[in-house]
Amino acid sequence: MGDKKLNIRKFSRAKNLPYLFLVFLFCFSLQGQTNKTTDAAEFDVVIYGGTSAGVAAALQSSRLGKSVVLIEPTNRIGGLTTGGLGQTDIGNKQAIGGISREFYENIKKYYDDPKNWKWEKKSDYMDSGQTQTKEGEASMWTFEPSAALSVYKALMDKEKIEMVYNERLNRDSGVKKVNGRIESITMESGKTFIGKVYLDATYEGDLMASAGVSYAIGREGNDEYGETLNGVQANSINRTLTGMVSINAYNHNLIPGVDPYVEKGNPTSGFLPNVNGKPGLEGEGDKKIQAYCFRMCLTDHPENRIPFKKPANYDELDYELLFRNYEARKGSVRDMYNYGGYILPIIYSSMPNRKTDSNNKYGFSTDYIGKNYDYPEATYAEREKIIEDHRNYQMGLMWTLANHPRIPKEVREEASKWGTSKDEFERQDGWQQQLYIREARRMVSTYVMTQKNCEALVVAEDPIGLAAYGMDSHNVQRYVDANGYVQNEGNVEAHGFKPYPISYRSLVPKKEECTNLIVPVCVSATHIAFGSIRMEPVFMVLGQSAATAAALAIDANTDVQEVPYPELREALLKDGQRLR
Repeated sequence: MGDKKLNIRKFSRAKNLPYLFLVFLFCFSLQGQTNKTTDAAEFDVVIYGGTSAGVAAALQSSRLGKSVVLIEPTNRIGGLTTGGLGQTDIGNKQAIGGISREFYENIKKYYDDPKNWKWEKKSDYMDSGQTQTKEGEASMWTFEPSAALSVYKALMDKEKIEMVYNERLNRDSGVKKVNGRIESITMESGKTFIGKVYLDATYEGDLMASAGVSYAIGREGNDEYGETLNGVQANSINRTLTGMVSINAYNHNLIPGVDPYVEKGNPTSGFLPNVNGKPGLEGEGDKKIQAYCFRMCLTDHPENRIPFKKPANYDELDYELLFRNYEARKGSVRDMYNYGGYILPIIYSSMPNRKTDSNNKYGFSTDYIGKNYDYPEATYAEREKIIEDHRNYQMGLMWTLANHPRIPKEVREEASKWGTSKDEFERQDGWQQQLYIREARRMVSTYVMTQKNCEALVVAEDPIGLAAYGMDSHNVQRYVDANGYVQNEGNVEAHGFKPYPISYRSLVPKKEECTNLIVPVCVSATHIAFGSIRMEPVFMVLGQSAATAAALAIDANTDVQEVPYPELREALLKDGQRLR
């Protein structure tokens, strides 16, 4: 102690003031480093992506007593569930359990409250579409985006969840790994989050990719995994592995006889926008992905309707195929489609309060075919441009259907009844930010879910949830067929099989790539198997199961690949998940 006092006395002398100043600077720099380190927020579970899977994972982590942060790159949680997809795609309701079923039960409670019926009476509402609510059900399967957001927030308000909005991962250098484990992730803003286990719940798989985990983009060839519905699917009818009929190009195609050239009959004038010369070999793989669109929340209520507006960059040529498709019809507009009755080339399933969940239908519709190939690997700025291009295309489509003189009069009259909703999204024009990212990256792990799983030719021995929807892909490209006319390619609709289990191993990376990451959205699956798995109720199931596995890994201080499945299964069943 005496020596230390002596040193202090020496440094207090005037002639040693420069040295004292240097010591002060050194200590200050150390303090700055310490503050920089402690600025990183630490949690048991760090979830990147506030999709439906991310919300379910955050809820489950909190309920299991784990500290958890949910980081959402935008200002709105819920992904497609709060972004317009109010017509639940599931296939078999009995496959849904846990927090996912709890969500749909709370949707029913929301609409049991009379104050939530503003634009129509509850007694006047009749749901339509493929998943309808039956009399006496405890759940409700159709809902407005705002209702889903309200339910999610109410559930989260009961838990201890740190919610972070508008923070995007630094995809270049924001993932720090040490000995195969993610040590921290840093956002573009510089904010850093430290966790014991990380979940990538984004539609794009950005955290997974930045962590160096293997992934695929596009369609595998049929021969890679012994499938029949992968790769190029230009034939109208195909067969599944077990002999079921798959309706491919038949339902969502252009009428035969639509000319592909800018100047009809003149190949030297070039192809119309987004038309390719050839589709590729049948069953052959490629890097193309199924089309995206916005699931429009439309309304016909005059007080809540925003009429469709012509976008500033409108180009009539973008809709020439639409005009020619109508002009190539034989008979009335109602008779022109393969399973007609619709005047508009759009599915508009009814939602409460005189709103819709509007989706792609027929050969030229809301899907912006061929314009999303670069999206999965694009920079944030490039993605924003792709999203805006999709929105402008869809805005232009709806304005065209409602106003353009080359559209049949009865179509214009019907389209003009509709518009975007004033009371749903933040944008003044009534359009949402969330684009329907039907698929982007898909992890490649030690277990890859394939068509064989969907058809129960292979059954996962470590299920953490069930998928129940048919194998489904929207169109991937437009091409010129052997007759010289435009056709769509890539649509697959194979239904009729039973719910099947999803393997836990398809949610965790290869152990040599990362030992503390779980991926509940961009799961390890082929293009066609992912087309069955990729439904919002299933993403909620997988998010909850991923959080349960994360908690078990934390408690046992083990890698996520080493979580004992019997313990995981017991915990999942206890919390209401359905595994068989």
